[in-house]
Amino acid sequence: MSGIGPDQALSIAAIATAVAPGQGGIAVIRLSGPSAVRAVAAITVIPGQQLWESHRIVYGHVVAAGGVERLDEVLVLVMLAPRSFTGEDVVEIHCHGGVIAVQQVLARVLEQPGVRRALPGEFSQRAVLNGRLDLTRAEAIGDLVGARSQRAAQLAMAGLDGGIQKKMVVLRERLLDQLSELEARVDFEEDLPPLDGAALLQELQAVRMELNTLVADGERGSVVRHGLRVALVGRPNVGKSSLLNLLSRRERAIVTDLPGTTRDLLESEIVLDGVPITLLDTAGIRATCDAVEQLGIARSRDALASADLVLLLFDLAQGWSQEDQALFSQIPEGVPCLRVGNKADLSLKADSVAGPVSSPVADVRLSAVTGEGEQDLVRAVLERCGGLSEQPLLLALNQRQSDLASTAAEALARSEQVAADGLPWDFWTIDLRQAIRSLGEITGEQLTESVLDRIFSRFCIGK
Repeated sequence: MSGIGPDQALSIAAIATAVAPGQGGIAVIRLSGPSAVRAVAAITVIPGQQLWESHRIVYGHVVAAGGVERLDEVLVLVMLAPRSFTGEDVVEIHCHGGVIAVQQVLARVLEQPGVRRALPGEFSQRAVLNGRLDLTRAEAIGDLVGARSQRAAQLAMAGLDGGIQKKMVVLRERLLDQLSELEARVDFEEDLPPLDGAALLQELQAVRMELNTLVADGERGSVVRHGLRVALVGRPNVGKSSLLNLLSRRERAIVTDLPGTTRDLLESEIVLDGVPITLLDTAGIRATCDAVEQLGIARSRDALASADLVLLLFDLAQGWSQEDQALFSQIPEGVPCLRVGNKADLSLKADSVAGPVSSPVADVRLSAVTGEGEQDLVRAVLERCGGLSEQPLLLALNQRQSDLASTAAEALARSEQVAADGLPWDFWTIDLRQAIRSLGEITGEQLTESVLDRIFSRFCIGK
């Protein structure tokens, strides 16, 4: 896909690296467009006989307006079209990191004629519009930048290496082959041998099954890519904070024997088997007159509604109580729940003294103090949320791609129904064309610029 949008007559500029006070030894300011080289040359002093050649780095200083005061010491990298990321002239200014220096340099760049501040994802969008990058690879770049775990980064690299694009091209070509056969029969059936409708139908079914598999893998990939919000819920002092500390491997929550210790919603970011998890340690839900504790309980109820999974902890030594059942009934319908029996170490001691405590409702038994049962809990969490499978996850469509793949699969299913109804060949082609269009949208072969704007608006600025 190639073309020039109305704004591509201007060069764009943005900071392409993270900026924070005292963080980062260097920062990179990126420009792309017809004015990129001229704009940077106008604000820099390059000593000696250094050549401004493509893919060569030169040394110099960015100077303030007037050309006397030095703002920063920089390296300048020039990459002339078409041998650049965007397919346009691209210049990178490598300056000192932090906040002040890089902002001063960017301000000087934006003062130059024909240069404006880049929109989120606009560099990648120009790469797609100029045919330097297909849409699936561009989206994979965004996924790689935003990866929260090693597995998420690996899936992004599979897309960046062209795995999704190649798969979609192959499936689309297979459908185009079948469409050409059908259309030939519509126009020249008398001059051609009879069409093997059964074989054609079998091919459509095979493509549909592959698309359904990709959609299912995309759901698993979404868990890896975006992570899960898991709420820890239970009566006061059943060990929620201890479990949070066990899984996060650090003391994030205060652990005491006093009920009602956690009075606010505590969050901890962890990674379980490659899946990013946001653990929400909620205040114990109970009747109380304490205004501060009531506020924490209200936030706990909000956490239940927004969670992907609820871990309802109860005390194995005391067994499943009416209070536990009351909490269980408050979990919103449709939110998965695991009933986790905690304090297994104390439960064994109680068994030896007073006989076994019956807790048949526990999905997982563990001890947040000793770590017993931790792996069972991790596996149960991933299984319940669809993040665990015996099959390795090699490719994962994002939500946009999955929606289009589902649309294509549904269109093929309709074509199969038309065939089963014995309708003429030209009726077969209607839904088959829809499936082909949907696969073309995945790779960007059939997209409008407004759709591209929506896709890349979710990218970070400078990418």
